[in-house]
Amino acid sequence: MSSKSTWIAVAVAIAVVIVVIGLMASVWTGLGDTGISAAGWVALVLGAVVTLALGIGLMALVFISNRRGYD
Repeated sequence: MSSKSTWIAVAVAIAVVIVVIGLMASVWTGLGDTGISAAGWVALVLGAVVTLALGIGLMALVFISNRRGYD
């Protein structure tokens, strides 16, 4: 895979994460009397980032082990 297509894929993935966080925020604030504090927003964003990083890390391990013949 070329470097340019890799950066495009990363940019698209980041854009999707930002859109999903924006949608979650708009749905959450549209629920009515519910509110979320600044600490709640930080936890929400950190949870999304950590979950994404874990998924990327595990998939990278799958591909690396497959290429090296461990699977």
